[in-house]
Amino acid sequence: MAEILTEIRKIPPVTRFLVLSSLGITVPAILNLVPPWRLVFMSEAIIKEFEFWRLYTSFFIGSMNLNYIFELIMLYRNSNTLESTHYERRSSDYAWQLFLASVALVGVNRPIQSYSHTRALLHTLTYLMCSLSVPGALTSVMGLITIPVAYFPYALLGMDLLTGGTGAAAQGVSGMLVGHAWWWLVWGPGIGSGGVEQGMYAGWGRAPTWLKNWFGERNDYGRTGSRRGAVQAFAPRQRAEEAAASGRVTGYSWGSGRRLGGS
Repeated sequence: MAEILTEIRKIPPVTRFLVLSSLGITVPAILNLVPPWRLVFMSEAIIKEFEFWRLYTSFFIGSMNLNYIFELIMLYRNSNTLESTHYERRSSDYAWQLFLASVALVGVNRPIQSYSHTRALLHTLTYLMCSLSVPGALTSVMGLITIPVAYFPYALLGMDLLTGGTGAAAQGVSGMLVGHAWWWLVWGPGIGSGGVEQGMYAGWGRAPTWLKNWFGERNDYGRTGSRRGAVQAFAPRQRAEEAAASGRVTGYSWGSGRRLGGS
């Protein structure tokens, strides 16, 4: 049990929250410990009966069959990729932007009266991950065929249409729309492999101070370093100043030396 807990703690915090939430909500529903209808999104129940938990559970109630295994794996893989690379050491920003995207998903899904936002959330994360992937990267669809990663969201949408019909496809489209807005507004078009957030509303994606403090992160937006995926680059003067402030010595130690002509 201790080893299992250790492995769980290695998962980035936001991804860990998403996966555990999915398991904690879907598994009891599959085992009939909790009626599934108590977990889905119903606006009347939320407004008139104050069942606000539906706003949360509707994002994590998965399929009641074997498809849930695929959904869980996709949720973990996509979120872990985003948080471990493009949001490395910035889980608070990822959590804040994910919250804003979830609010948008609720609004976009209102016209189609969707009872669950799970598929829409999965499509949002998939679209963002693929949009920030290295251009030309390849991925496999269920281990059967290999396609460019840029086409994977559309392949996933096609699978939803075949297995769930137009209703499931409509949820997928809503998730892709929100994912595209997330990528465009925060990261900006043409970034490809990630890079610096330079969308027109990138500032809105920065987590509030209280959230950064809750994650134990410091606010370093004023630094002149730039991020490229998991690599962070700094100006030479900034790196030297940081080294001097921390008491670290940079460079190679050549020894004390000896004067010319000395014995």
